[in-house]
Amino acid sequence: MAKADKATTMSRLHSAARLSRTALAARLLAHGFYAGQDQIMLALERDDGQTLGQLANKLGVRPPTVTKTINRLQAQGYVEKRACATDARQANVYLTEEGRAMMRAIEKAVKKTEKQALKGLDKKEQKTLAKLLGRVEANLTGVEISEVDEAPESETISEELIEAE
Repeated sequence: MAKADKATTMSRLHSAARLSRTALAARLLAHGFYAGQDQIMLALERDDGQTLGQLANKLGVRPPTVTKTINRLQAQGYVEKRACATDARQANVYLTEEGRAMMRAIEKAVKKTEKQALKGLDKKEQKTLAKLLGRVEANLTGVEISEVDEAPESETISEELIEAE
């Protein structure tokens, strides 16, 4: 591949990522969420009770960033910090009932943004794109991926949920 083609690919990848994040941020803001808060909420929904360090590690951000975001989510009533039972120096973060109730809005915003981004691509193209992006992620993180690296069915949201809005 020529150098110009590589630059174009990276430019398009960067642009698509930025535009998708901007579109999602606009949808989330309508529900009172700011950039990054959704990722913490989703991480806690998958594995509630994580420490700030674990969340920072999983999300690939610095601990002070997670601390600031957790403090905002706590002020909004979506998460709570509890002292760790085995290590008093650690705090575990849990979704509150109000936080759990907001998960539907977050998931709906994510699904609508995905639908907008993938408009005009058939199912086979969407699957190919997901596989290629998975490979790009693996290349950039140095983590091996399996041949079939798809989201479990439980993480997808039905079309009825999107149409309900």
